Amino acid sequence: MDQDAAPAAPLVLHREPVRAEWLDYNEHMNVAYYVLAFDHATDAMCDHIGIGHDYMRETGGSIFILESHVSYLQEVVRDDPLRFATHVFDFDEKRIHFAHEMFHDEKGYLAATNELMMLHVDLNTRRTAPMPAT
Repeated sequence: MDQDAAPAAPLVLHREPVRAEWLDYNEHMNVAYYVLAFDHATDAMCDHIGIGHDYMRETGGSIFILESHVSYLQEVVRDDPLRFATHVFDFDEKRIHFAHEMFHDEKGYLAATNELMMLHVDLNTRRTAPMPAT
């Protein structure tokens, strides 16, 4: 990833509804499924920048999440449409620091945020390694 290519505006790469199986006994999305939905947004970002599943199969390199912080701001319920905005804050040859915002896609409110630090890993050695230059 070229430092000059870092997006200035958020990327909107993922949308999905709240699924029935994601609800808890309070009839809103369970905390664990917020993380799953954010992970789907991370997959979309990785595909977008060329380090997703195909990259892993072709190169033996992949990404691991080193750190994650989630803030739960407003509940979402079954079938609510979700939109994810992704912000890339910084990156170097081995790390990407980014965050997702989860919005209710019709009502527009911010439901949750997820800030992450991701590492590039050589799957043969299971150690951090530089990402290939683009």
